[in-house]
Amino acid sequence: MQPTMYADVILPVPFESFTYAVPADMQAVIGVGWRVVVELGQHKQYAGIVLRLHDHAPQGVAVKPILALADEAPIVTDAQLRFWQWVADYYLSPLGDVYKAAFPGSMKKGVQRPTRRRKKGTETPDAADGQVPAVLSPLSAAQQQAYDGIIASWERDGKDITLLHGVTSSGKTEIYIHLIRRAIDAGQQVLYLLPEIALTTQITERLRRVFGDDMGVYHSKFTDKERTDVYMRQLSAQPCHLILGVRSSVFLPFQRLGLVIVDEEHETSYKQQEPAPRYHARSAAAMLARFSGAKTLMGTATPGVETFHLAQTGRYGYVTLLQRYADMQLPDVEIVDIARLRFQKRMKGAFSPRLIEAMGEALERGEQVILFQNRRGFASFIECRHCGWVPRCQHCDVSLTFHKRTGRMTCHYCGASYELPTQCPCCETAEFQKKGTGTERIEEQVSRLFPSARVSRMDLDTARTRQQYEQIIDEFSRHDSDILIGTQMVSKGLDFAGVSVVGILDADTMLNIPDFRSYERTYQVLAQVAGRAGRKGRRGRVILQTRSAQLPLVQHVVDNDYAAFFREQMEERELFHYPPFRRIICVYLRHRDNDLLQHLAEETAVLLRRAFGDRVLGPDAPPVSRVSSLHIRKIMLKMEPTAQVAAVRQTLLSVQQEMMSRPYVANLHFYYDVDPM
Repeated sequence: MQPTMYADVILPVPFESFTYAVPADMQAVIGVGWRVVVELGQHKQYAGIVLRLHDHAPQGVAVKPILALADEAPIVTDAQLRFWQWVADYYLSPLGDVYKAAFPGSMKKGVQRPTRRRKKGTETPDAADGQVPAVLSPLSAAQQQAYDGIIASWERDGKDITLLHGVTSSGKTEIYIHLIRRAIDAGQQVLYLLPEIALTTQITERLRRVFGDDMGVYHSKFTDKERTDVYMRQLSAQPCHLILGVRSSVFLPFQRLGLVIVDEEHETSYKQQEPAPRYHARSAAAMLARFSGAKTLMGTATPGVETFHLAQTGRYGYVTLLQRYADMQLPDVEIVDIARLRFQKRMKGAFSPRLIEAMGEALERGEQVILFQNRRGFASFIECRHCGWVPRCQHCDVSLTFHKRTGRMTCHYCGASYELPTQCPCCETAEFQKKGTGTERIEEQVSRLFPSARVSRMDLDTARTRQQYEQIIDEFSRHDSDILIGTQMVSKGLDFAGVSVVGILDADTMLNIPDFRSYERTYQVLAQVAGRAGRKGRRGRVILQTRSAQLPLVQHVVDNDYAAFFREQMEERELFHYPPFRRIICVYLRHRDNDLLQHLAEETAVLLRRAFGDRVLGPDAPPVSRVSSLHIRKIMLKMEPTAQVAAVRQTLLSVQQEMMSRPYVANLHFYYDVDPM
């Protein structure tokens, strides 16, 4: 009689795995990494991934059988499963959540129809085109020196990770291209990570001219079928040698990964916020490279404080590229004190006289302008003129943003939409004023100031799809529009030859965020936005409008003095025990009952203090303490970098289990944010 075989199967639900019986006719075929169709509950079917096979029958539960094999071969490699396990362990997330993040939607459905993997000789014409010979552009002397320095840090100094610190428009991408060609010629695969989907639009054509159809592009704006095709090709006999993608592309299968490039490594977009796992793609990519024996290159003009610290202390290799390509000068940054101008009533909406003058001169010369405003919508909120009442979301603890295009108020947390009030519920008057300035209002003001200018806007309202992203960027690249207004999207590595003036309309909005990284983010965004000016031709000009003109941070941006900024940040962070001197783990609790939640959060903090002592801070209500009708409490742990990850994880999960076992706890949600941004 054939012994009973069991399979632990990962499903796209927030648990580690579930055990199923392997039917006798599958036992000779099935293996780890196979996708199988199983039933969960009474009626739901899912496609799961076999994590392990064994002969240990679960005790006290009825074991259901695997219904079918979904494929003709395994579709998750052993290396991928090791990587999934690391993500789950480090970011305190169940394997099921990692699986959900790793696969396109259709690959997780319980369809009992086999999906055939391409066999050798059956690739599509595009895939069969393979490598396309192309002559690389020669590197400048400065670029060649940086390129040689990167190779030396890997081969001579034995560094697995190297930071390329290059000023904006220094030609970092050209260095990446030469390194990619070197890796491919050695028979290796390359993962090229970008923080934003918008950036792939510009870089894709540049890379395709060199690498042809030997490149795959992978991000969430592609259709489910397109992403599935890229995933399955990576398992075929002729996979793409180069993958260009955003954070989710770290979960693709690689057979011979030799190089990982993390461009704009400082970007917060690399951190997944919702849903779990809340991983940081920069850290995950470096770990993926380590598992594969590959090298990692991180590039940026404004390094993250922790990354720069690792480079300065010798953990990472460090290479600089401190001059712009073709000896172009960095832009001239002018500070405009808008607090004084507003007092003198000299501002025209959000625009100072100096910014209006600079924009007018650029437009007369046939040049382009970028305007940065880090708020979308028309007005940040609406307020009653008489009593000050402000409409707020019914489900979240935030005011509503007014969008003029739709004529409605929207919650930017849960997405709920509301009609404009006709009467104040407090004083019954009908007079409201729109406070705050978003990109929609800026667009309206620009059209009044420069009626003949062609204006486009790039934010989450105008660029929701891949086609919208590409259309806005293509139009501005072709000079079909003169002025581009945008949120942080316009700061993320875009390269427009015709831009000579950049206006930063309000540099203070990010400084007032109650977060230890607010100064770091502000410096990075301001420096990156400023770098969009003068990338070709004449020297660019940046008009930086601020109410904090005397702040040292502002002067560091003007002087392009990252070293001074870094020294100030390190002194402050060491004093208050923030990264890189401590590792932060935030424990979040959510519940519909605010009073019960406060009690549960306090009990949780007591249990954590028994284990971690004064490393535990809180519980506190975060700045936005209710989202989608769930109240939120946060407990912060500041752990020494030497603390054992496994031991910390075990303690946290034990505390969670103890809290969830209490009889008065129902519908309490626990989740973790490791290395929060």
